[in-house]
Amino acid sequence: QAYLSYSNIAALTHLARKPGWDLTKTLDNVRIWTHEEGAVLSLKVEMQVKVPSHVAFSLLSDFRLRQRWDRHFLTCEVLQAVSQEEKIYHVTSAPTTGHQPRDFVILVSQRQPCRPQEPYTVAVRSVTLGAVPPSPEFCRSEILCAGFQIHSKGSSSCTVCYFNQVTSGVMPYLAANLTGSSKSIEDTALECIKFLE
Repeated sequence: QAYLSYSNIAALTHLARKPGWDLTKTLDNVRIWTHEEGAVLSLKVEMQVKVPSHVAFSLLSDFRLRQRWDRHFLTCEVLQAVSQEEKIYHVTSAPTTGHQPRDFVILVSQRQPCRPQEPYTVAVRSVTLGAVPPSPEFCRSEILCAGFQIHSKGSSSCTVCYFNQVTSGVMPYLAANLTGSSKSIEDTALECIKFLE
């Protein structure tokens, strides 16, 4: 478990530091970036939020609050509190047109910064838990690497960056977002800002 949580944080940190991000969309407080490498498309959503970084961190690291701003989250329950900084959740998401609802078993690892210039980190990846086998009513889906980095911008504001490394199965859905025919990513980001503030 120690290795899993370390690699969870390390994978997100590595993704965030990759060079070659392309800015695809700019709104008032939201910027959307993409990064393509072979069959892997990564997404970065940068949000400017008027709350202190530690407040954003405590709200974003509890995934049970996610339903309040992310309409893709239908239910979310804690399966196991591995430690104070690691929890395993079972998440279900609403069906999209023509697909059955999906579910995920995820490890969420949270870390406070060791040094002032470092971000708060909330890293997410799928794990396998024998107690929660795939069920016929859901399509068990996988998160390779996702999460938040929260950078402080003074005492009352911060920059929240959401990352998601997506596999080819999610590509068509994201393509619609990035070409502008769907606004799901922007809407979710704006809901996230509203929730945090």
